[in-house]
Amino acid sequence: MSKQQDSVGGKRSGWFAKFLALVEWLGNLLPHPVTLFALFALGVIVFSGIASYFGMQVADARPGVEPGTMLTVTSLMTADGIRWLSQNLVTNFTGFAPLGTVLVALLGVGVAEKSGMLTAVIRGLVLWAPPSLVTLVIVFSGVLSNTASEMGYVVLIPLAMVVFHSLGRHPLAGMAAAFAGVSGGYSANLLIGTVDPLLSGITQEAAQLIDPEYMVHPAVNWYFMMASTFLVTFVGWFVTARIVEPRLGKYDDSLADETVERNPKLDKLDAIEKRGLMYAGISAVLVLCGIVVLAGPSWMSGIAGWLPGYGVLRNPDQAVTGAESFRPLLRSVVTMIFVFFVVPGFVYGRVVGTMRNDRDVIDAMAHAMKSMGLYIVLVFFAAQFIECFKYSGLGQIIAMQGAQFLVDMKMDGPAVFVPFILICAFINLMLGSASAQWAATAPIFVPMLMLIGYSPEVIQAAYRIGDSTTNIITPMMSYFGLILAVAERYQKNLGIGTMVSTMLPYSIVMLLGWIVLFYVWVFLLGLPVGPGSPLHYPAG
Repeated sequence: MSKQQDSVGGKRSGWFAKFLALVEWLGNLLPHPVTLFALFALGVIVFSGIASYFGMQVADARPGVEPGTMLTVTSLMTADGIRWLSQNLVTNFTGFAPLGTVLVALLGVGVAEKSGMLTAVIRGLVLWAPPSLVTLVIVFSGVLSNTASEMGYVVLIPLAMVVFHSLGRHPLAGMAAAFAGVSGGYSANLLIGTVDPLLSGITQEAAQLIDPEYMVHPAVNWYFMMASTFLVTFVGWFVTARIVEPRLGKYDDSLADETVERNPKLDKLDAIEKRGLMYAGISAVLVLCGIVVLAGPSWMSGIAGWLPGYGVLRNPDQAVTGAESFRPLLRSVVTMIFVFFVVPGFVYGRVVGTMRNDRDVIDAMAHAMKSMGLYIVLVFFAAQFIECFKYSGLGQIIAMQGAQFLVDMKMDGPAVFVPFILICAFINLMLGSASAQWAATAPIFVPMLMLIGYSPEVIQAAYRIGDSTTNIITPMMSYFGLILAVAERYQKNLGIGTMVSTMLPYSIVMLLGWIVLFYVWVFLLGLPVGPGSPLHYPAG
């Protein structure tokens, strides 16, 4: 970008700077997410006492409940409430559905990440691509990198800048394309990642405010997220090629600081890394074959007589058909994630020399757990908030009142998801953590939208659109500062306003395109958002 263009860009981004100042001001008013959930829990305790004292109640409109049944508030400020909280403080935490599933999944991902396999896969994809397809591959790689949490931010975004610079293209365009894939496409992927069990566990806890037996498995949005991968990839390529790169113009090397190499040469995968990926790929195929055998489709026994006709991960009642027959398999997704990353990760590490024995695997798992300290503290307080909300009955009452309001306003049709997605996108500007935001909003929105007839699985899919699309324009996103610091190497004194004005076209186009895909997928075509995921609640 020339100095003249930078000046014009600065003028054009004046309103962006004001918008960002507002976002930062509002975001800074919020306490730390951990403190926020502690205050939420305290607020529920106090409000439950006040509501119970004044006899707050509402008619129970849940399916199957006898007409005339009333829901009342249970106070947490009584002797019974204090005893319940004191006795259940630990089990509220340990029984919180997302906790164990996320930790187990991350143990597997940690092995694949520490061995270097995931980094090699991303480098191989990007550096293998011909110049005409580089942008497309970078965005696609960014989406796939979400499987391994921060790897896309730490590895792919800096790599994308180097790749664009080496091709004579603007490094900030490479940053923007990679950032759009990694963070804007946070909820899209071809694989089930660590975010899926995290969100599904929170959704399950919220759904059980209405239906205590309702279960939500980690793969409930898989079909829709796979389709979303291609949408995000296309949008990322289109916006980069047609809007961002032309606006940035030709790169001026004088804008870079002294640490940037003027004619960078990219190191492609060496022979040992290629061999490691080959053997890791073979092991991944063998793991996948093992899963297929355990799932045991009936046609397998016709291929080879020794293959089981009915797998152990199928419903033992062979009279059960459809998605319900695969219920044990769907509930084993976290186990499959664990195995699918541990085995190829160790095989790769063994071949390239980064892992030699069980101690290295254990060290990799321990390293993955070190990064989860803050998450565990957050979960402790989030679990207390949700369980207090559930015990008091406030969640059900607010959901009933909210659902009735939507019906009265004639917003109980599919159109209700547009404001819901926009609300999630706005909240994400100030509360960047996907788990923190969903833990705070799911207990309100999931029961409310269930009561007007939509399944938790569909509600979660809609939430993920709003959560992803504004990640790339909010300074509250945890890696925003890191990306800004790396980008400043290529354009000294780069401002937040310029950064956001560069990313805003991705956010707008992605939000509009994703909403259209959601309505076409769910309401026009009536397709399930994932295996065993109904559109309506109650199902059918």
